[in-house]
Amino acid sequence: MASGSLADDIRLKLGTLSPAERKVARVLLAAYPSAGFETVATLALRAAVSAPTVLRFVARLGYSGFPDFQAALRRELDARNASPLTLYDTTAGSADDSTDGLMARISTLLSSALTTTLTEIPPHDLNTAIDLLADRRRRITLAGGRFTHLLAHYLALHLMQLRDDVRFLPDRDVERTAALAGMGRRDVIVLFDYRRYEDDTLAIAQFVADNGGRTVVFTDTWLSPAGAHADVVLPSRVDTPSPYDSLVPTLAVIETVVAGLLIALGDEAHRHMTHSEATARRIQLFRNADPTPAGGPPCPPAASHPLCS
Repeated sequence: MASGSLADDIRLKLGTLSPAERKVARVLLAAYPSAGFETVATLALRAAVSAPTVLRFVARLGYSGFPDFQAALRRELDARNASPLTLYDTTAGSADDSTDGLMARISTLLSSALTTTLTEIPPHDLNTAIDLLADRRRRITLAGGRFTHLLAHYLALHLMQLRDDVRFLPDRDVERTAALAGMGRRDVIVLFDYRRYEDDTLAIAQFVADNGGRTVVFTDTWLSPAGAHADVVLPSRVDTPSPYDSLVPTLAVIETVVAGLLIALGDEAHRHMTHSEATARRIQLFRNADPTPAGGPPCPPAASHPLCS
């Protein structure tokens, strides 16, 4: 998983820890990140282990002591809560402000971020996301944040071409409440949530989980709090030379999911796309793109057929 997340580092090392150290790890993960700021004695008491066990645990993670571990946790929280304004001074300008220099930096950063993102996503999580979105018995609802609503719409428009029962979560309060109130075990909600995480996203993920629905979360490497209630978490790098996080790696993950859906749905996806195209022609959405009526021969220039007008 993505570097920079202590929670992920702990999960990855669970198999190498002693039974007593695993107790410390579980206490930290159950109340992450707040548990990491407790004293050694308090953490040991909560995990029912000795204080030296807690110190051995942080040493296993590669820290010289508990203060070093807490300092790393503070740095992670600072990074995950950073806004474009707070990042401005550290990202604006460089030794080479030319267009060529900018292009070179962008190329290096995005190439690395894209490769790292696609390498670090566990195949099991990707397959689970595809299986959930391909299950035609389930209703799919998508929602995003301030910027990421654009990505939610991008994925939704692809899904609408491949299957039925896909919708956006409404923005207005009454409509949003009605949509959420009607969710149950056959629902899947897809949420996009990146740093400066939005409180309502966490609340929605928890509500859907409590009602038996399934949740897929697209997020960054610091991991949205909504991930605690998700069935699948798909993190992406956001490296960029500007104060704004890059969504290019996330877009690549979305297109990977879409490619997987085409395979999973097979002929059903093709039939749905064909029906959608025919419907669009019939209601004249594509009247300038193709002069052929659905199921009929090409129209002559002066044809009076209603589908050729």
